Amino acid sequence: MRKITAGLFIAADGVVQDPHTWHFPYYNDEMGAAVSAQLGAADTVLFGRVTYDGFAAAWPARETSGEADAPMAKALGDARKIVVSHTPLEFAWRNSEQLQGELLPGVRALKQQEGGPIALSGSVSVVRQLLAAGLLDELHLFVHPIALGPGLRLFDEGAAEPIKLKLLSCATFRTGVLHVVYGPADEA
Repeated sequence: MRKITAGLFIAADGVVQDPHTWHFPYYNDEMGAAVSAQLGAADTVLFGRVTYDGFAAAWPARETSGEADAPMAKALGDARKIVVSHTPLEFAWRNSEQLQGELLPGVRALKQQEGGPIALSGSVSVVRQLLAAGLLDELHLFVHPIALGPGLRLFDEGAAEPIKLKLLSCATFRTGVLHVVYGPADEA
């Protein structure tokens, strides 16, 4: 069975909204290596539509630019990209397709297919649903030393049931960012 991992940039107060406006001062080589290990190693990337649109607007140009992140951009371009949306979509970024049917049955089927790891980056609504359904194998939180106040949080107050997690690892980067990896809690 394929493993599904999700990576999120998150503020110390739980805000995950618009990381492009607050995350970059904390980015360094340690974080780059951790993100590459989680996201760049996947042969399939699952996206919500909004996150996909942001990635598709940025990463193809980065691949051709020859800059330092070109290898990551190529890995993302080469990966199978599956976008979750109820609206029919058209794609310009290679290897992109829309998830057919509902999210949870579609992801269960993906996990059963042959292939390597499946990764998510951002896509908060998708991450929430996979966590609640017990389909996420690892949750990589990059906890930044900043409190943002208002904004979308990973865990909102509307969750029906607690989601029990188990700490798999934790590392501190020189910038003060914590890379915390959780997995599903072992059942009692």
